[in-house]
Amino acid sequence: MQTARRQSLKVIGLALVSAGLAGGARAESLVPAGARTLEALTKRLASLPRRRDFKSLPMILDHRDQWDADALDAVLRYAGNPKQSWDNTDISGPWLNVMRNAMNSQVWSFRHPDFLCLSVTHGPAQLALYDDSMWEKYGLAKLAGGKLTHNSFVTAPAAADSDPKDYQNPNGAYSPRANSIQALQRRGAVFLACHNAAWELSEKLIAADTNPDKLSAEAMCAELTNHLIPGVVMTPGAVGTLVELAKAGFAYAR
Repeated sequence: MQTARRQSLKVIGLALVSAGLAGGARAESLVPAGARTLEALTKRLASLPRRRDFKSLPMILDHRDQWDADALDAVLRYAGNPKQSWDNTDISGPWLNVMRNAMNSQVWSFRHPDFLCLSVTHGPAQLALYDDSMWEKYGLAKLAGGKLTHNSFVTAPAAADSDPKDYQNPNGAYSPRANSIQALQRRGAVFLACHNAAWELSEKLIAADTNPDKLSAEAMCAELTNHLIPGVVMTPGAVGTLVELAKAGFAYAR
């Protein structure tokens, strides 16, 4: 478990950098001014380890150490309001854009700086949560469809580094030019991943003989989980987690 913890801390170090919360040269945090509860959650999530050294995972997770239980608990216990969970499945759809729009209107129109926006990610949309090595190894661009050649959903574009005080800038940090996972993470959005989606992707890749290491479904599912991008919270299943989020007061959106 010490080895697992060390690996988790490495992952969290990367997450801190991407979220603009670590020392050194880093991207600026875009958490709204006055959002003390949201800022506290962002820092709390950055401090919580994610286990990314799995060798094997079963079809159904039945132990808390098989998913990011502590991080998910922190989200479920979020004391700020309002809070919204987006049921995101379509990688080619406007999911990042509508999350950005929801955050903009909640923060500046309705004056709710502590608004928490979640992406409950599964289906094809979850492909966006895997790092470049998985896209290259398993040819995930083909599964994503369209004209994609690589994972273009993650990295924050230059617009995200615009002056955060100028929220009306049509080319700035809160504009459509800043649609990306990292840019939204810097604003306090949280992206949840689905174990069931990882398992089903493993089975699909194995059935298509896209399996250069001849892994079992249990081993490939573990590998995919180990290669989630920084900051993501793995859940035992997106659809089941939506029920827990509803119980915790999250408004459902799709």
